[in-house]
Amino acid sequence: SEVELPKMQPGSSIMPGKVNPVICEVTGVACYEVFGNDATITHCSERAEFELNAFEPGIAYALFNSIVILENAAKTLRERAIIGLKANPKACLNHVLNSVGIVTALNPAIGYEKSASIAKEALETGKRVGDICFERGYLSREEIDKLLDPKNMLDPRMTK
Repeated sequence: SEVELPKMQPGSSIMPGKVNPVICEVTGVACYEVFGNDATITHCSERAEFELNAFEPGIAYALFNSIVILENAAKTLRERAIIGLKANPKACLNHVLNSVGIVTALNPAIGYEKSASIAKEALETGKRVGDICFERGYLSREEIDKLLDPKNMLDPRMTK
């Protein structure tokens, strides 16, 4: 739910409303074909008996075929998936705020021991780090919100 893909086809028959990642899937299939061509190139390269290089046409064919496949896959991925890709900021923020790892941002304000205790409880109960910190009375809601704001966590000057 972090990103929304452009709709390319009707959803799943068992999951109404689902957007199938068909462009991502077709890109994967293209890559698998290139993997197969790589195996062809490797085997053809090993077959140079008497330095006659009779298998060079196989190398060239597989190599050029891979170049075309990757070019088409990259164009398709760009035009039909990446250009229309949209981030879901609410879902991303929710994932960050539900992460136990954000407890590290509390260390400067409440210390390692209290932060570690909060992390342990968050893992055991599924509660948010900020909620536990507030319930224990370590910081005010405003202080917690400021410390756990992802924008502030990205600022190297942020100390408290």
